[in-house]
Amino acid sequence: MNTSLATALLVIYMLIYVLPFYLSSSTRPSSSQSRDAIPVIRARIRSVTVSCCICSTITLLITRTEGDVSLLRVLQTMGYLSLSLSEIFNSLFLTSILFLAPLFERGFVEGEWKDWIRLRGLRTTILSWTGWRNYVVGPITEEVLFRSASIPLLLMTRMSAPRMILQAPLVFGLAHFHHFYEFRICHPRTPITFALLQSVLQFSYTTVFGGYATFIYLRTSSLLSAILVHAFCNWIGLPRFWGLVGGNEDLSNLDPISDFRKVHFTSSPSSALRFLRFRIFWCTFSYYSLLIVGAVGWQKMLWPLTVSDNRLIDF
Repeated sequence: MNTSLATALLVIYMLIYVLPFYLSSSTRPSSSQSRDAIPVIRARIRSVTVSCCICSTITLLITRTEGDVSLLRVLQTMGYLSLSLSEIFNSLFLTSILFLAPLFERGFVEGEWKDWIRLRGLRTTILSWTGWRNYVVGPITEEVLFRSASIPLLLMTRMSAPRMILQAPLVFGLAHFHHFYEFRICHPRTPITFALLQSVLQFSYTTVFGGYATFIYLRTSSLLSAILVHAFCNWIGLPRFWGLVGGNEDLSNLDPISDFRKVHFTSSPSSALRFLRFRIFWCTFSYYSLLIVGAVGWQKMLWPLTVSDNRLIDF
């Protein structure tokens, strides 16, 4: 298979995934019905499930006939046979290193660590339709389509790994650009410049994530690792790169009396305010320090934590 044909198939897969959203009134957003409406979510889940089945079947048939390989080898290349717990753990651990700062902010600054230990909120989040879409169906279907069904086609072209990591995610990023249209429909009074900038930002970070997920997939051939990393990134969100951490950013708005009670300070309200100022300074300093530590640690551990005998390509 040549590169042009494989790339064309990836674009066709993307269209098969996205276009059905706008072919039916049940999946199409409108000024009176957003993409977060439960009927829309349910209809779209059915749509993307069918799309993934179609695209995966096409890839399986092409790789079986064009590549002349066994069914087991095809399933291995599509990521269905790599279920190593160590590879899954290493991929999640590596991603957690990169997001050390956001984990610190949510876990310790905002005090969510107790909920994490007790798994409080997990059931509620997963069982809500929005949570089911964002953390279960979205990661599964997107990784099945843009990694499992797409990467084997590029491997057949003998494309280099660096090019694959850079090129394949562009289609993944473009698949999210339709949110620009949805946003304009649901928020017609919002300036088009803002909507466009928001879509460009979304295209940028989804493309970067797509490159990272492709890297993990090529290094481990683990579809499950890519899915769980995707779900984790959806949950943690983008890290902040500016602003104060750990309190009201406008210290002039702090109420010494109420905040005095919140921190259980036993001195005067002015002492409580000084304590809160120090807390914000410490949390902010720690956050941005961890942002750097996480980035450096991720870079150093990127290769060691993705070593696998199941790799799809040597690089």
